[in-house]
Amino acid sequence: MKIVTVEQMMAAEKSADSDGHSYDTMMNQAGRAVVAAIEAQGDVHGKKVLVLVGTGNNGGDGLVAGRYLANLGADVAFYLYKSRQDENLIKVQKQGLDTILAEYDQRFRVLRTRLKITDIVIDALLGTGVSRQIEGDLAKLLIQVADGIAERNQILSQSNRSSLTFLQRANRSKTQQVLTVAVDVPSGVNSDSGEVDRLTLSADLTVTFHAPKRAHFLFPAAEKCGELIIADIGIDPKYTRTIEFEVATPQQISDWLPARPLDGHKGTFGATLIAGGSRNYLGAPILSGMAAYRVGAGLVALAIPRALRSLGATHLPEATFPILPDEDYLGRDSAENLTPQDYDSLLIGPGLGEDSDEFMQGVLSAEGKGSVDQNLPPLICDADALNYLARQDKWWNLVPPNTILTPHPGEMSRLVGHDIRDENRFDLAQQYAQKWGHIVVLKGAFTLIAAPDGRVTAIPIATPLLASAGSGDVLAGTIAGLVAQGLESYRAAVVSAYLHAAAGHALTHSYGKSGLLAHEIADKIPSIRMQLTL
Repeated sequence: MKIVTVEQMMAAEKSADSDGHSYDTMMNQAGRAVVAAIEAQGDVHGKKVLVLVGTGNNGGDGLVAGRYLANLGADVAFYLYKSRQDENLIKVQKQGLDTILAEYDQRFRVLRTRLKITDIVIDALLGTGVSRQIEGDLAKLLIQVADGIAERNQILSQSNRSSLTFLQRANRSKTQQVLTVAVDVPSGVNSDSGEVDRLTLSADLTVTFHAPKRAHFLFPAAEKCGELIIADIGIDPKYTRTIEFEVATPQQISDWLPARPLDGHKGTFGATLIAGGSRNYLGAPILSGMAAYRVGAGLVALAIPRALRSLGATHLPEATFPILPDEDYLGRDSAENLTPQDYDSLLIGPGLGEDSDEFMQGVLSAEGKGSVDQNLPPLICDADALNYLARQDKWWNLVPPNTILTPHPGEMSRLVGHDIRDENRFDLAQQYAQKWGHIVVLKGAFTLIAAPDGRVTAIPIATPLLASAGSGDVLAGTIAGLVAQGLESYRAAVVSAYLHAAAGHALTHSYGKSGLLAHEIADKIPSIRMQLTL
């Protein structure tokens, strides 16, 4: 499933129209898709619906949706920002449905009166077309709508509170408040950059068509979208097939998971070597080792300082522990005693500490000569391994091609040499994966995985539950475990990020938004993998 820019989406629609799949047909299917998404939330019969209608195709989608909702027994009214004359409005008027033109409601009295009784608001004002700050009459309209929804929600909350027990109140659903549905994106969202206007309407549900837009996976826009539904409107996938940005899907992840033959043994499922840990960061490599085992690796070896060995054996007795000479942190002597070529993947960095420059130099360079060791297995660099690289000149030449890098935003800023907070994450990940020749796993809400050939995959899951210490160590270990099982590095990174995010999402049913421990993410991975293969 591709992720498109506004320009790419417009081109796909134009090509489809030229080939006989008309704009009218696409609009009709889009309106039906909005209705189907609303019906999935509950029965619409008798519900009072207000459709906010803009001047473009987005408004046309809203007109179609409202008409079909009326056919299902909903009480529908249309509030038109500007006058328009098209076939969809004519059909609405022939059906005898209420239409209100904003210019005849200058004090918004009709709008506010309608909002006081509204159950569902459909935002079909702007769609993907916003490119500048909302001002003038449209700004006034959006302020009135937001205030009206807030007032209606307050009334509904007060009436519900008096008749519900404490437990029921804690678990009450969105259906007891106004359901706000955005068509394509909430009005005020820039679909390419993810920027939002101060007046953007927050949606509970967003229905977009053919393919998601970048803003659906970029903040602050993503937080305004609520639940995202991607609807088919009959556009042939061939029109967007060459686009390099895509979103991971459960079917794709299932197809990419490595096989588990019945006659397999631990050698079949690969061996990974995890090098890390220090006196100040004892648990990080252990968490990575847990994750590698949980995702199916046959053998995990923890190359950790001697001071950590007893702790490692206590918490992960299934691992092996190469004998290394260094006591508190890994140094040159430990690097010389490692044999990474005996393993199917190598993860360096979890808990490594900042005193391990000599270890990094010794592992990465051939006989300490400064050239990349060509005998290294597929490499994953995480945490302090990334911080070490960021301190080196042209560091991307110090690791083998297609090394997997797993930076969070702060580490990514150090790797690129400047603050990345104001940059588009899609473009950033793609640009530097291509420049460096490595696979970049840019962590965060909607983690992005970028390949040197230009591909970028977004993980369509975000939860604050994963924002806890050790979560990144689990992700790095999951990647190492899948690479050890023979999965190609880019696919291993995508699958791992998906499993990691899906595990966190699944645990929200038990924890809500906080309180998860990192090892519990690793423990959940096998059940997520099982669900994907059923």
